[in-house]
Amino acid sequence: MPEEFEQKMIDIARVTRVMAGGKRMRFRACVAIGNKKGRVAIGLAKGADVTLAVTKAVNKAKKNFIDIPIVNETIPHEVYQKLGAARILFRPAKKGRGIIAGGAVRILLELSGIKNVTSKILGTGNKVNNVKCAIAALKSLKRVEINKKSQIPNPKAQTNSKSE
Repeated sequence: MPEEFEQKMIDIARVTRVMAGGKRMRFRACVAIGNKKGRVAIGLAKGADVTLAVTKAVNKAKKNFIDIPIVNETIPHEVYQKLGAARILFRPAKKGRGIIAGGAVRILLELSGIKNVTSKILGTGNKVNNVKCAIAALKSLKRVEINKKSQIPNPKAQTNSKSE
């Protein structure tokens, strides 16, 4: 993994599978990686021991990067996402407000490079599902052109101006 990417553990769980000879234990790891410049990914994998599970999760995460549009250290617009029982709401925040988010979603937002955002996790408390939902929400963000002088979204930048 290139040096610019940082990785953080979201969740480690001991999982069992019932076989003919008894229970077989494995470990499941959920890892988030990001460059703090708008690229982030999560990986979920199982292995015979924790280190193997983490390595596999990091390799899976490297294949699933998403790019997040960041405007003035926050997200360009409000977004609500539902994935299974997990529901999440992200709202842009003013400079200096910081990341207001709980648990696993906070880790994901820190790794993505978003510095000011308000979020609310609704529904389930399952870390893995909340992070998957957060990734889906961040993926659905639209890029917005910003007028540099006024710092206001420019609607003309998004439309084809053939009437001129």
